[in-house]
Parts: sequence; structure tokens; C-alpha cells
Amino acid sequence: MYDLIILGGGPAGTAAAVYAARKQLKTAILANEFAGQSVVSDTIYNWIGTTEISGVNLASNLKNHILYYKGPFLDVIEGEKVIKVIKDNNIIEVTTQSGKSYKSKTLLVSTGSSRRKLEAINADIFEHKGITYCATCDGPMFGSQDVVVVGGGNAAFESAFQLLAYCKSVTLIHRRSEFRADEITVDKIFKDPKFKAILNADILKVEGDQFVKSLTYKDNVTGVVSTIETTGVFVEIGQIPNTSFVKDVVKIDEFGKIIVDPMTQMTSTPGIWAAGDCTNGKYHQNNIAVGDAVKALEDLYIWVK
Repeated sequence: MYDLIILGGGPAGTAAAVYAARKQLKTAILANEFAGQSVVSDTIYNWIGTTEISGVNLASNLKNHILYYKGPFLDVIEGEKVIKVIKDNNIIEVTTQSGKSYKSKTLLVSTGSSRRKLEAINADIFEHKGITYCATCDGPMFGSQDVVVVGGGNAAFESAFQLLAYCKSVTLIHRRSEFRADEITVDKIFKDPKFKAILNADILKVEGDQFVKSLTYKDNVTGVVSTIETTGVFVEIGQIPNTSFVKDVVKIDEFGKIIVDPMTQMTSTPGIWAAGDCTNGKYHQNNIAVGDAVKALEDLYIWVK
């Protein structure tokens, strides 16, 4: 019987494990792998305290930090995929794909999410070679260049706002006839002469040599196929939270994200907290995920004691 089980091996899970071990809570951290979404990034410039670091090295550092505390208060269980969580008589039971089960008084879900990928010819080839999924992380590298943002929601417009600060131009391409972003946000960005939008468009392919040079799309109203020159394609078409195993235990929103109290990170179910990209928090970044996890640990420690 554990005091706490942590699910997920990214920044949030790592922060939770470190704090739990230091607070001497009997803890197990379960993860299919210890990495996080940023493992695929060539260089990360906004990991606070480190001017630049590769995604691979960040993942290695996170894992090493966890292993440093492995011992009497922390069990590290890698290679286990969680398939089910149940709560009965104030005991939480986690079952993995291998058939093993673990019991605990509390649970922290920090399993993150997966970015919806751009479905177009060559999109896989140019991923991280011009196609990127984080304007905050990668945007400054495209200063004074013509870039494209794919999407029509608030995340897409927020990315476009950031990019307009240093890019030559920003073209937003959306597959629908109307934007899903807030009207006030849409109105404000259209006042910038460096911004333009293309609606009712499906992206067909991305081309280049070592890096992206152009993007081809089809107008779904006229059927006309057009190609525009661009060096950067920022994809903001949503995320898929890794929460299917817990949807019957805690409340989730229409997008599958776990609903939490922003003051404490507690879910709708007493004894279960969540942190990072799997939650309905407004912003998702590595640093925010770490903060969420620390906040959750402070709260659940008091709850346990």
C-alpha cells in the first residue's frame, strides 16, 4: 500500500516524484517511459535555469533526478502502461497492461497529452525541420521569416500573436469556414498588417530540401490548389489527452481533459489530483506542468497527513 502513486514520466511526474520522496511519502511512479513531449525537440530555450538544452538531454536529466531519489520512499516502475484506475473504499487501485496492480491512498495523474499531427504529404519528413508544434519554444528561430499557423482556435491565434512579434508575416490556415477562437481575439489580430488568414483550406503537402520551403493547400469551395512559400509551419490543431484509463473515476471535459481545481489541482474525486497537459488548465508548458505538480504535492501531502 502506497501513500501516493504518480502516473507519468514527464516534467510533472518528475517534479511530483522528487517532492514526494523529499516529503517521505511512500510513493510509486509508473511510466511507460520517462521523457515527455519535448524529447523530440532539437533545442529547448525556455526551460528555466538552463539557457538551452536538447529534448533528449532534458528527458535524461528528468529521469536521473527521479532515480536519484529511488529508495525506501520511492519505487520507480518503468515500461508499464496504465489501462485502468478504480477507487473503492478510499483505496485507489491502478492496473497496468501487464496485469499488475498497485494500491494507494492517493493518486496524481500526470500522463500528459499528444499533439494532433498535421496530416499532409511529407509532414512526417519535415517534423522539427520547419514543422513545429510550439510557437513559444521554436518561434524565435523564425525571426524575419514568412511562417504559417495551422488551426482556427484560441491556441492557433495565440501562437500567431507571438509570431507576429518577430516574423516577417504570419498566414493562418483553417479548414473550416469560421474560426473557433474568441471573437475579440480574432478582431484584434486582423488589425496587424503582417497577418492574413485563409479559410476553407485543406493542407495537401509540405515541400523543401533539408528544411521546409513551401506549403500547398486546396480551397474546398473553389477546388483551386495553391502553393505558398514558407520556412515555418506551426501546427495548432489540438491535443489528445492521455486520460482514457481514468475517465470513469474523475470528471473530464468535452476534450477528454481532467477537470481540476486550479487552487489545488485536485480532481472531482477526493484523493486524486492531476497536473500538466492532461488537465483542463488554460496553458500547457513544461514549466507550468512542473508548477502544477508541486502545487498538487503540497496539497495532497496535507490531505494524507
